[in-house]
Amino acid sequence: MLGAHIHSICDALDIPHLEARVDLEAEYREFSINLHPSQPLLNKALQDVMTYLNWTKVAVIYEQDYGLVKLRELVRAPSKRDVEIHLRQADPDTYRAVLKEIKTKEIHNLIVDTRPEHMHHFLRGILQLQMNDYKYHYLFTTFDIETFDLEDFKYNFVNMTAFRIVDAEDVGVMEILKDMERFQSNGQSLLNKSRIIQAEPALMYDSVHVFALGLQTLEQSHSLALANVSCDSEQPWDGGLSLINYINSVELKGLSGPIEFKEGRRIQFKLDLLKLKQHSLVKVGEWSPATGVNISDKAAFFDSGTMNVTLVVITILETPYVMMKALENTSTPRFEGFCIDLLKEIADMVGFEYRIQLVPDGKYGVYDPDTGEWNGIVRQLMDKKADLAVGSMTINYARESVIDFTKPFMNLGISILFKVPTSQETRLFSFMNPLAVEIWLYVLAAYVLVSITMFIVARFSPYEWHNPHPCDQENDLIENQFSLANSFWFTIGTLMQQGSDLNPKATSTRIVGGIWWFFTLIIISSYTANLAAFLTVERMITPIENAEDLAGQTEIAYGTLDSGSTMTFFRDSMIETYKKMWRFMENKKPSVFVSTYEEGIRRVLEGNYAFLMESTMLDYIVQRDCNLTQIGGLLDTKGYGIATPMGSPWRDKISLAILELQEKGEIQMLYNKWWKNPGDTCTRTEKGKESKANALGVSNIGGVFVVLLCGLAIAVIVAIFEFCYNSKRSTQMERRAVPAPHQSLCAEMAEELCFALRCRGSRQRPALKRQCSKCVPGTTYVPASFDLPHPPNNVLRSQSQCPSEAGCPMFQRSSLAVPLDLPPHLHYDAS
Repeated sequence: MLGAHIHSICDALDIPHLEARVDLEAEYREFSINLHPSQPLLNKALQDVMTYLNWTKVAVIYEQDYGLVKLRELVRAPSKRDVEIHLRQADPDTYRAVLKEIKTKEIHNLIVDTRPEHMHHFLRGILQLQMNDYKYHYLFTTFDIETFDLEDFKYNFVNMTAFRIVDAEDVGVMEILKDMERFQSNGQSLLNKSRIIQAEPALMYDSVHVFALGLQTLEQSHSLALANVSCDSEQPWDGGLSLINYINSVELKGLSGPIEFKEGRRIQFKLDLLKLKQHSLVKVGEWSPATGVNISDKAAFFDSGTMNVTLVVITILETPYVMMKALENTSTPRFEGFCIDLLKEIADMVGFEYRIQLVPDGKYGVYDPDTGEWNGIVRQLMDKKADLAVGSMTINYARESVIDFTKPFMNLGISILFKVPTSQETRLFSFMNPLAVEIWLYVLAAYVLVSITMFIVARFSPYEWHNPHPCDQENDLIENQFSLANSFWFTIGTLMQQGSDLNPKATSTRIVGGIWWFFTLIIISSYTANLAAFLTVERMITPIENAEDLAGQTEIAYGTLDSGSTMTFFRDSMIETYKKMWRFMENKKPSVFVSTYEEGIRRVLEGNYAFLMESTMLDYIVQRDCNLTQIGGLLDTKGYGIATPMGSPWRDKISLAILELQEKGEIQMLYNKWWKNPGDTCTRTEKGKESKANALGVSNIGGVFVVLLCGLAIAVIVAIFEFCYNSKRSTQMERRAVPAPHQSLCAEMAEELCFALRCRGSRQRPALKRQCSKCVPGTTYVPASFDLPHPPNNVLRSQSQCPSEAGCPMFQRSSLAVPLDLPPHLHYDAS
């Protein structure tokens, strides 16, 4: 109040007013200059330190009423993550009660704003409540932390931090302090040879220095004249405005560091960050408005090498991350695994001892919306029953909101574990697979339709009729080669890519043939290409290929680990496919959730069950059990981290150790050790990239040979039937025409069969007498191509003597009838 009254008088009389105190006024005052750092900048410095130390739960203890006004910007300051701040006003009579309340609430980070003369009461309360170990961190707002007696706190590793505005180690500062003591009238009692000066006298010294420089500059440009001012006359000093402007433009380095003003407020200064160590307060960093916080000794806040601290590490048994192995000749269990090796490396680098405990309920930790409580490892860390949690613990948003995680030491995602599908049973007629059943039916229908169309078009087209006897121009008979049987034969011949001796002559029939050939080209090419894909690559029966297939069916059950991050992922997912999967898992009876990975693997091996699990664990299992496989890709991306309680000082140090191990490749070496040990992995028969197709065997295309054999058998049977039928019919016709004695049917068939089976027999044989007995008895058929003597007219038989071609089948070509009593040296082949 006194300062405000004095400023009001100076402002009315245009007299510069220099201050060295905390000014809570935000408005600009024309004739006021304050050398004390502005409170908004001090709050920014405190905020930067809190952010660096990763404080998320803080108690602010202030003594005077305006202390809350001083720190209001600190409380309201936005940050990247939410900070829980507890405000408490206390005085020497209530210090102990307030500290006890803070201890009960397990708040380990405190900002203390007390009067310097009451500081020893506050420190005594810390000692009485035993809040002086490494878990607690005190950040003082005073600049005079070096003047307090902190002897009782040097050896308990308690964290005490504060800013100072006077750098006593600076050479210029040391020279000024020596001059002060030398000219002090009371001898060397000002600093008591401590080389430490409080902030208030230092700021007073700088205020006088700034005023002197401003006045000196004014004198150089203006002539100064003494003038009296009076509050009664209210006559302002005419040189006050010039003097305040010159003071505002002063830039120098004083006891309180660099000094620079803007509109009467100090905008340039430097704060040294002090940290209590075993022997004394040590400078560990700096802060300035331009650069912010700059920590020069990062290990100062976490000097664990001298602590000899034993941390409680909580974990959960999970192969291969954490496993229990009993030592020989003792009942004491020993932990081993990937995470145990990683913890050992980190402990050696950071410098702490640890004691491993198992989580009581065997769960990682999930939030229960009904009860509003966490369980598992997360609950233990929230209750401060453990310092670290090491294991296959996934970093997610829900957990990060209540506990802290280090940098991830392993990246992963959710995938699907399923039983290896069995190979498709080889079918005898697998060559039918390239085309669907309806395609085969369509091809058959097209074959019938094209054959009938060819027959009809050929009958109607005049260009398909021709004279069967070109030499006989007067012949009135013409014939058509495309009978119904020939039409079907032509079509099937071209379909089988073998061609036919029937050639269409008319344009219309050629169009039909051309279209059919194009159709067969496409069908045969498609069949050939798809047949290679079906028969050269091993096909597996895979009922599901990805998560969408899993969500779209109900035959195969699927589930996750109970109270794990995978379960939380599906429960909180906004993707429709995963929401559908969660509804299925939640309502499925019996429950599809399992308590351990071993139970989930067992259910997968039993069949008809898919287990949704994290990819790293899945990779470990698949490499050791050839009956299991991974289906699809990763459903999400996340990482494993080491968990700590909220605001733990160990988090950043462990994160740095993890990053260093990753850069050195140590973590990858540990992964190879526990995942890819050749002695544990199963041996799969895998095909090389250059030989993915299998050679075709009888089991693949044996059906084609069966069809061939069946076709041959049918052809033989039909041939025997045709032979028997034709022989019987010809014998009957011969007996009706010539009543002379003849061989029996069986004897004649036996003779023909013997001739056919004779390997070295002649390619010619005697003509069958009965073949043309219907035409002229006593004659035999001789092909017209033979050069024969012209027979007598009475002996020559013309074709006209046969009633029709149907009655004499052997005369379908131009022929001659000759006497049967030819000379024996003339032999004619009647075939």
